Amino acid sequence: MEVSVLNIKGEDTGRKVLLNDSIFNIEPNDHVIYLDVKQYLANQRQGTAKSKERSEVSGSTRKLGRQKGGGGARRGDINSPVLVGGGRVFGPKPRDYGFKLNKKVKVLARKSALSYKAKENAIVVVEDFTMEAPKTKQFVEIINNLKVDGKKALFVLPGANKNVYLSARNIERVNVMAAAALNTYKVLNADVMVVTENSLKVVDEILTK
Repeated sequence: MEVSVLNIKGEDTGRKVLLNDSIFNIEPNDHVIYLDVKQYLANQRQGTAKSKERSEVSGSTRKLGRQKGGGGARRGDINSPVLVGGGRVFGPKPRDYGFKLNKKVKVLARKSALSYKAKENAIVVVEDFTMEAPKTKQFVEIINNLKVDGKKALFVLPGANKNVYLSARNIERVNVMAAAALNTYKVLNADVMVVTENSLKVVDEILTK
């Protein structure tokens, strides 16, 4: 699949790049996409929810009533879960929500997500660019030139670029990330991907190992 290369002014450079069919033109596997997105979202969870059980609640441990003959349940001390202000039974505890996924599954998920984007013609290839200093106004011009304003745009760079990142940080619905960090969730969450030429090479190296 051939795609025209644009410059940051939105002009066609007259050159074309060939998107790797083994990455951008496979039959997408929805199930592995689901698993990879599920893992990504699970890893974002802090897992710090915690409630106090009866042994952790502050209160006297004196037995309030006798064992039998009270006409109700044996409730023990004032920290009992059946009383207001008592502990909670089987409450949440700090935990890690992450789970393991095989590397091949994650690679297939990313290829599937990129193939969806290619089929939707939602991939824009631009010449490699950089910025001498963080300039949000200048980055807005690039977005307007490429006609991706108003859309969720994911800019994929060959490596970390602080000036580009800072320029885009305050722009709503725009994300910038390095090609090596590309993941299924970010790809699917974007309406359009703006990928630099060298980023395509990085993606090829990572996903065709």
